[in-house]
Formats: sequence, C-alpha cells, structure tokens
Amino acid sequence: MVNFELEKRSRQIIYFQGYKNMTRLSVNINKIATLRNARGGNIPNVLEAARNCERFGAHGVTVHPRPDERHIRYQDVREIRGAITTEFNVEGYPSEAFLGLVSETLPHQVTLVPDNPGTLTSNRGWEVAPHKEMLTRVISRLQEQGIRTSIFVGTDTDNIAHAAETGTDRVELYTEPYARHFTESRPQAIEPFIRAAEKVKQSGMGLNAGHDLNLENLNFFYRQIPGLLEVSIGHALIADALYYGLENTIQLYIRQLQ
Repeated sequence: MVNFELEKRSRQIIYFQGYKNMTRLSVNINKIATLRNARGGNIPNVLEAARNCERFGAHGVTVHPRPDERHIRYQDVREIRGAITTEFNVEGYPSEAFLGLVSETLPHQVTLVPDNPGTLTSNRGWEVAPHKEMLTRVISRLQEQGIRTSIFVGTDTDNIAHAAETGTDRVELYTEPYARHFTESRPQAIEPFIRAAEKVKQSGMGLNAGHDLNLENLNFFYRQIPGLLEVSIGHALIADALYYGLENTIQLYIRQLQ
C-alpha cells in the first residue's frame, strides 16, 4: 500500500527545497502608506495590502518606518507582523526607537540602512568601517533575538569585507546605480555588481538587492548575479500595480525571477 502521509511529506520537502533555492520577491508597501497618509483615514488599507501581497504570491513583505512616520507607521509594523505568515522584512536606521520596535515585533529580517531622519528615500549604502563597532553591536543584539540581519551596502569590495566582519547574515546591494546606467550600457551597469556578489559569496554572507529595480531591468540583474537570495521592490512595483493591478503585477515580477 502507498503511504500517503510519507508521499505528502516527500512532496513538501521537494517543494520547500525549490522554494528555498529561488530568488524571493519581497514587496515594499511604503508607497501604499504614503497614499493613505496623503488623505488621512485608512484608504488604501495598508494591512489589507500586506495580506494581499502574501495572497497574490509575494514571498515577503518589506516596510521601512521612518522617525516622522510619513508613510509606514510604527503601529502598521505591529499590525502587519500579526497578520501575515510570509517573510516580514523591516528596514531602518538603528535608532533606539527602531530597535525597540523590532524587538517588540520580531520580524524575520531586519535590514539596517544609513538614512538620516529627513532622507526622502534610501540613497546610499553604509560606509561600514566608521560604524563597524555600532553595527556589530546592533547585529549581535538582533541575532540574539532570532532575527536575521542584513546591511545595506554599495558595491565596493573592501566595504563588503568590512560588512562581513560585523557578523551580519546578509548584505543588500544598493542597485540604484545599476538602474540608472542600465539603458546606456548593460555590461557597464552590471559589472560592479557581479564583482560585489562574488565578494559577498567569498565572505560567507547571503545576498539581497534592492532600489529602483523594475520590470525592465530586473531579469537581466537576476540572470547575471550569482547567489541572489532576495530582491525588495516597492516604488516601481506599486506604480505598475496602478496600471496592471496588484495581483497581476506581483506575478509579472515573479516571472522576472525565473
């Protein structure tokens, strides 16, 4: 007789192995919160958007609460954490208020960014060496709570080596320079990211990427970068969803990662 329970478990193992090895799409929903806050009230509903991202096939949800709460609010983070089961990634500068929030909510991943409080959007990675002691301390604190850590960095390989010395689990490559030069020269745009990815692998860290990736440039980046575990995409994806709908847009982006 066939052991149906054993067969079911075997299928699950194959499924999760494949899922683990693919490049995951995490949808940043900050722009949905920006639209809500522009009018007041609760339309569009950020919590429902997070649930829908999960329901429509996204592998994760990303938020970036800033001190002035101009888009994602700290309360949003608390509510989303309890409402989804997919991976939850919280980005931010490691202030005590931010660290208190992530200690309270325990997301699956925290991505540390060097943004000043008034920064419109992330526009650079960490210069790790001058902040290495602080980052090492923060990363250890987060890891003790079972939170995977990632540091937002550029492509400089010496800087990536410094990042590895903090003990971080991953780095996230800041991809705005790639996106900016993509239409001019793809080889020139991708070359420093290939070198950076090789350095990340040599250093024993996992590799994420994000900023200004879109339907035009994502697939080429994915095909050229070895070991890419996760991309976090917000502005372009939410903008595309205005035309194509959120469910269809998420599927379009997932196809770029195949």
